Amino acid sequence: MSESKVALKKSDVEKLKTICKEFNYQHGELINVLHKAQSIFGYLPAEVQEIVAEELDMALAKVYGVVTFYSFFTMIPKGRNPISICTGTACYVRGADKVLDEFKRMLKLEVGETSADGEFSLNCLRCVGACGLAPVVMVGEKTYGRVAPDEVSNILKEYNYEVE
Repeated sequence: MSESKVALKKSDVEKLKTICKEFNYQHGELINVLHKAQSIFGYLPAEVQEIVAEELDMALAKVYGVVTFYSFFTMIPKGRNPISICTGTACYVRGADKVLDEFKRMLKLEVGETSADGEFSLNCLRCVGACGLAPVVMVGEKTYGRVAPDEVSNILKEYNYEVE
């Protein structure tokens, strides 16, 4: 999985163990445990998966399989302002690829990457259920509709990004 070890705060590890206990260490609660774990750590590095596997008394491969199967789990830390561009059919047809290209250009990031300062991460989604507002961009929980490439700089300015 990962060569370098991630240092986990002892208090966070204790929270994770408490969550496993709250779900009675049930294998069938793995997805719920992982959701809560991701809300604590922000992502699910190998070290977190190892703790979950140990606490639930299951194979690490099973935990890893669930983490990698479901798109809402991530093994990569996200930025404080995660940016997601919808690339579902309606958004794509209305120019989401050009909006994505502009975010990539301005942030100097590829899809799946996080900026060095930890401020932004860039990802794509399949559908956010707001097809009438296509193309749609989400920054954290905030949704932007009918986004054109020339509006990307204004969105980034809202998050104190220094636009060149």
